Amino acid sequence: MKLLYKGKTKDVYQLEDGNYLLKFKDDVTGVDGKFDPGANTVGLTIDGAGKSGLKLTKMFFEILKEKNIPTHFVDANIDDATMTVKPATMFGNGLEVICRYKAVGSFLRRYGMYAKEGQDLDAFVEVTLKDDQREDPPISQDALHMLNILTREEYAILKDLTVKISNIVKEELAKKNLELYDIKLEFGKVNGEIALIDEISGGNMRVYKDGKYIEPLLLEKLMLQ
Repeated sequence: MKLLYKGKTKDVYQLEDGNYLLKFKDDVTGVDGKFDPGANTVGLTIDGAGKSGLKLTKMFFEILKEKNIPTHFVDANIDDATMTVKPATMFGNGLEVICRYKAVGSFLRRYGMYAKEGQDLDAFVEVTLKDDQREDPPISQDALHMLNILTREEYAILKDLTVKISNIVKEELAKKNLELYDIKLEFGKVNGEIALIDEISGGNMRVYKDGKYIEPLLLEKLMLQ
């Protein structure tokens, strides 16, 4: 098993069979010691966050499999905090796709002249580049096409999958009286097909209950109790 990459929240290893192993860590993204799923730096370390995130990821990926949504998921070992995944080809150097149901976070910071905090959004999808140096800038469909990162057809598939997956997550959360404000997803090509990669956990979404933010570890407990 060969270490390929040390990430902010996961390390990536190559397995002998051609698949990859993701090792979940207890680090989460944020700023000034506060959790923020949209941040591009590690903000804090939460004991148990790795296994907690993996439990939710396993649950959501298995639900997506039942609904025939393409992903890179193979299996997971909760005790080791590891997930085996199929190899995926990135778009450019990586994209993050955000689906928003409420005006919070960077959306509010950018559009605060027009948006009110907590205002309802209709599954608003936006794409950002994975580029820490430039603070993950948003990028338009036209720019993605002209810079040869995504074709217009691929963008349409990406957006459609984002809304489908986000709505599934939103519906699952609603079963526990939890409300999804926004979620950050990643995609790549698995065997030539656009598929969800990375994870789906409290570390890449904002979830609220009765107007109060739910921390990632508590979210896992509420969803899996």
